[in-house]
This record gives sequence, structure tokens and C-alpha cells, in this order.
Amino acid sequence: MKKIMLATDGSSVAEDAAKFLAHLPHDEKIELTIVSVLYVPGTQKTYLVGDWFETCMAQERKRADEAFARIQSIFAGANVSLNHIVREGNPGETIILVSQEVQPELLVIGATGQSAIARVLLGSTSDYVATHAPCSVLVVRPNPDRAKTHRLRVAIGYEDNGPAQAALEEFSEFGWAGQTDLRVVSVTYQLGFYDVPREGPSTKFVDAAVDQLRKVATDVKGELIHSDHIGEGLIRYITSEDIDLIVVGETPRTRLGRILMGSMTRFVLRHAPCSVWITRNRMIHGIDKHASHVETATQ
Repeated sequence: MKKIMLATDGSSVAEDAAKFLAHLPHDEKIELTIVSVLYVPGTQKTYLVGDWFETCMAQERKRADEAFARIQSIFAGANVSLNHIVREGNPGETIILVSQEVQPELLVIGATGQSAIARVLLGSTSDYVATHAPCSVLVVRPNPDRAKTHRLRVAIGYEDNGPAQAALEEFSEFGWAGQTDLRVVSVTYQLGFYDVPREGPSTKFVDAAVDQLRKVATDVKGELIHSDHIGEGLIRYITSEDIDLIVVGETPRTRLGRILMGSMTRFVLRHAPCSVWITRNRMIHGIDKHASHVETATQ
């Protein structure tokens, strides 16, 4: 059973995140914790007391219950067990505290911003959660203009390193690879003003990753592209290929290190026109460990 946590504030953006998660193909049961944070701006001010404050909080609790009911209907009939946690406090900080208690494998949150400028100004709560969460994070960005005629298109940003391998394995383990149009994308780049010299990835690494994924996915291919900047190369690719979800790995970090999110990861999070899955703080297990289960599930 997979443990996933979904943060909601009752907005359409949060419901889009729930719908995106619900439409991801899965065979294994999911234990889904919905988190609602009750927050009234200015509650630290001395004048927010008495009946006025209690009325505001009662309205917030009602909205949280209504949002949970809508999410229940979204997952009706799915192989999912739902529970609801309601807390008071600052949204971003409270979501992180709950994630530390629940210890989900994946934390899902919606993000505003469809235009290029709005994406760079990622919502403060989404940005805080994506930066500080102790687990992997799926930031769902709504895109109403995206065509709905194709299968889910997923790109995994891949390099010859541990974080990229962890991203590949984590997505595979969730059992969603078998029913998606899956791409393994590696970027070679030339030395630029802000870059340090480094040997670009070889096609053999992409081919090896594709071979691993073929044990759990029926439709997967490798792509080796060239760009002066890894992040920009990935963004151009996922934009031109109409990708629905980009998966990237992040180097394991300390609590302080999470504040300094990797530059490539942050660039993708801020500029991608699609949803972004950041794999974080996990061990590499080896995809063969889970291959037989997923192959059976997708037959």
C-alpha cells in the first residue's frame, strides 16, 4: 500500500491536484491522507477575538469538510482509503509538520500559475512545501488548454547519478509507468557562464535506463537532447512534446540543505508548464525488486 498525502485549501487548484492524482493509473491500494489547514489571516492581532474569530474558524471548518467531501467523490470507486486531518496554523508550515507525522511516500499539492510569469512566481505555500518537505513532492499545475486525447505523457529527467536513478525507480514503484507514454530525457550541454565543466551524459546511460523501465512499462523511449542549460533543455522538451508530468531527482539533503533547493530542480519547478514530481531523500533499491509486481498489474 502506498502512502500519499494531499494538501487542500478547498480551491479549484487543490481539486485539480486531486483529479490529477485520481487519474493516474494504479493497481496497488493507496492510503490517502487529506490535509486541510484552517488559517485566518491576522489571527495574531489582538482585535481578532471573541465571536468574530470563532465565526471565521467555523466557516473555515465548514469549507474544509466540504472540500473533503468533494475529494471523496473524486476518488469514488477507486482502490483508495481516505482519511482527513484538519489543523489550525500557517498553511505551509502546518503541512510540513503533518507530513513529518504521517511520513507519506509522496506529498501532493496544487500550484497556481499558468502563464510563464505566474509560474516563476509559484504560490508561496506550494513553494514552501516543495522546498521544505522531507519526502518526495508532486506539484500539480493545472493546464486547461492541454489536449485530453493522449495518454498521460511523462518525462523523467535523467543523468548518470543516484538522484536520477532514484526518480526513475520511485515512479516505477508507484505502478503508474505501465499505462503511460514514458520518456527518459537526458541533456548534454556546453560550458556556459554559470556552469562548471562536466562531461555530458552518454547515450549508454539513457539506453540503460530505458532497459530498466521496459520491465515495468510498455511504452518507453529515450531522448538525448542538447542545450546550453540542463533546465532550459528540459523545459523546451516538455513544452514541445506536450508533456503532462516531469519527474526529477534531487540530491539527499540536510534540513538546512532543503532551503537551498538544487538549482536545476528549482528551475524546472518554476518554469515547467506541466506538473512536477521531485523525488527526494530515498535509497536506490533496484528496479528488479518491483518488476514482477508491476508486470502482473499491467497485463
